[in-house]
Amino acid sequence: MAVYSMTGYASAQRNAGAEPAAADSGPSVGVEIRSVNSRFLDLSFKLPDDLRASEPALRERFTQKLKRGKVELRAWIEASSDQVPRAPGSAELQRLLAAQDAVRTWLPQAQPLSVAEVLGLVERRSAPSADLHERITELLDTALEQLLDARAREGARLASMLLDRVGQLRTLTDTAQPLIPELVAQQRQRFLDRWQEALGADASGTVAGSEAARDRALTEATAFAIRIDVAEELTRLRSHLDEIERLLQRGGEVGKRLDFLIQELHREANTLGSKSSSLDLTRVSVDMKVLIEQMREQVQNLE
Repeated sequence: MAVYSMTGYASAQRNAGAEPAAADSGPSVGVEIRSVNSRFLDLSFKLPDDLRASEPALRERFTQKLKRGKVELRAWIEASSDQVPRAPGSAELQRLLAAQDAVRTWLPQAQPLSVAEVLGLVERRSAPSADLHERITELLDTALEQLLDARAREGARLASMLLDRVGQLRTLTDTAQPLIPELVAQQRQRFLDRWQEALGADASGTVAGSEAARDRALTEATAFAIRIDVAEELTRLRSHLDEIERLLQRGGEVGKRLDFLIQELHREANTLGSKSSSLDLTRVSVDMKVLIEQMREQVQNLE
């Protein structure tokens, strides 16, 4: 299953005439979809008045295909350049005249209808609303497929980048692993040196001083061993990386789960840095946090 980004764009346009032969004579209908990242599915519609009745059906199609993202749909109707307005019949003109007279009876300052306004009213009244609804839903289905393809391509690119960062984090984790025994060995040597000092003090007769030195050396060695023990952090880092890799390979709606895992990675990298007692381990921690931050920014775009 593919991994989908929430970023994408698609558009489609078609003549609103019912027959292909009318492709150059009727008004054209078009749709445009823009999508960016969002925590939830946030739909925004910009439709002409003639298409307002189609909004519930269009919204349902979006909810069937998309789960997350801030999505804007814009639709329009345009008359073809060579389309001649239909001449109204006498009955239609009489109805318009009666309506105008009724309005001007109460609003004498109202301006009379112009020829363009009359033709516009007639055109809207005669618009094939059922045909427009059918066309707009067909166009939306086409545009949605294009949008899903675009989001899938972007998702594949993001997944590849994330997997690359996972590989780099694994390398850093492997680099940090042997640093801990080296630090413990160094501290053990310091402990032995202090122990020898304590034995020397004991041999010179200062028993109280030797016991204090032994206790201090033992306390420092124990505290140091506890403080630098990052075995659990490294184990959890590897576990989180395994889960991220599994989710990316499985695909589907993984954005929220990946976001949580990225937070956990950041927490473990911070702990690794706080327990660091060497420059090498500090550098590993910093490099990890840089990679994790790059992953966090990209995960925000995944559905």
